[in-house]
Amino acid sequence: METHFAAERETRVASAPGTRPARSPATGVDAEGARPAMIIVGAGPGGLACAITAADAGARVLLLEKAPDVGGALPYSGGHLSAGGFSAQRERGIDDDPERHFEDIRRISRGTAREDLTRLSLREQPAVLEWLIASGFVPDPQTPRIVHGHEPYRTPRTVHATALPGGPAILAALRPLLDAHRAAGRIDLRCGVRVTELLVEDGAATGVITEDGTRWRAPAVVLATGGFGYEPELFAELEGAPLTTSAAPTSTGDGLLMGRRAGAGLQGSGMYIPTFGGLPPNDGDLRVDWSHRPQLVAVERPPWEIYVDRRGRRWIAEDEPSIDRKERVLTTVEQMTFWMVFDARALRESQPMVHGWSPAELVAQCGQRRGVHQASDLAGLAKQAGIDAAGLIDEVTRYNLFVAAGRDPDFARAHLPAPIAEPPYYAIENHPVTLITFVGLDVDARLRVRRGDGQVIPGLYAVGEVIGSAAVNGNAFCSGMCLTPAMAFGRLVGRRLAMAGR
Repeated sequence: METHFAAERETRVASAPGTRPARSPATGVDAEGARPAMIIVGAGPGGLACAITAADAGARVLLLEKAPDVGGALPYSGGHLSAGGFSAQRERGIDDDPERHFEDIRRISRGTAREDLTRLSLREQPAVLEWLIASGFVPDPQTPRIVHGHEPYRTPRTVHATALPGGPAILAALRPLLDAHRAAGRIDLRCGVRVTELLVEDGAATGVITEDGTRWRAPAVVLATGGFGYEPELFAELEGAPLTTSAAPTSTGDGLLMGRRAGAGLQGSGMYIPTFGGLPPNDGDLRVDWSHRPQLVAVERPPWEIYVDRRGRRWIAEDEPSIDRKERVLTTVEQMTFWMVFDARALRESQPMVHGWSPAELVAQCGQRRGVHQASDLAGLAKQAGIDAAGLIDEVTRYNLFVAAGRDPDFARAHLPAPIAEPPYYAIENHPVTLITFVGLDVDARLRVRRGDGQVIPGLYAVGEVIGSAAVNGNAFCSGMCLTPAMAFGRLVGRRLAMAGR
């Protein structure tokens, strides 16, 4: 049977000018006279892991989600997970442990991730993987593997489902666990309910207020509301970069804003780094077309094209093997926007230029899909794409001389397969893509939210992207270090709060 917790509600009634609306009695208890042990705001990976783990330990949980269904970022995610020292590694003879995982993260992030939170997460991450696998998540048999889309680990430790995006496969494993606790009355899930404010009394979080004025109370509130990668104004304020995103439409920074209004401090400022390139969105949509993304990983497709900025100038060796280095240099390019420029021979011989498109399909998109252009000469191409024509012509001429000489003195590019000389010519516009947001609520090593002065806000916890991805990634992307830490921290907080409520 499903139990629903009652709540205090502000009832707005017609009244004479100057009088206050009537208010119902403040109960905030369930049918058995007990408040929930915790209120979890957000039913994404962190919130679900927190709720399920707390319910496993016998706690009663109120789980509030503003979307019509649970999942948060999972339906939009590639579903990459990582851990050091779990069964899928052992089955393939891969020797690994959390310490080696930590050393890889410290190397990739240049020591910018928080050591306390990173180590805390990594100790729990093998258990997260075993939990998901035991719950029906089936990793791709080709994993664990080393992922080259970002600076790679030295050890294969990333897993995902066979089909990508793999986030829905994680959600499919979590949903039956959630449903079982709902049926038993341990989790009261309310979808389509947006929390707008925290209740803070005598400096402590004591509950939440929803959009309709309802007040829910509990000894602890866990914010698991995700990032702000779908909120351009907040993104511009906190990350200071243009926004093209792959984030969920629900990632609007609700928890961060509520926490900030309650006096919470922030962490992760100045850590933003973009994912290296994606087609510009169509029709004003913020979301990138992730299924058709330019192939920019040099170790997977040695480039025949050049990368140019708005002035038509190259800015890096296109065959640079480190995506991390490309991402960092991209932050110095105007609007972090660049164009792949190539010719008919490159289109014919270097495939795929764009994932999911054959050469003929790419040609068909020219002039139809925003950011994909074709012209019979470079001047016409530049005009279509919005690149300075004189700069582009000069740069292609210069590059072609490097190809003829077999040496690139500007950027030391080694792969120089052919000049850009066979019409028609092509330009594909690339924008920086936001996968995760780096700024978030400051927390201590127990995931308790801290004020700007470093003091804990009693009763308030945060897990997942709302604490900022910089917490465990630093100024970098570390494979599997978004979803897995969200669930690791969710499990740790859920377990701790359930035990405290006994």
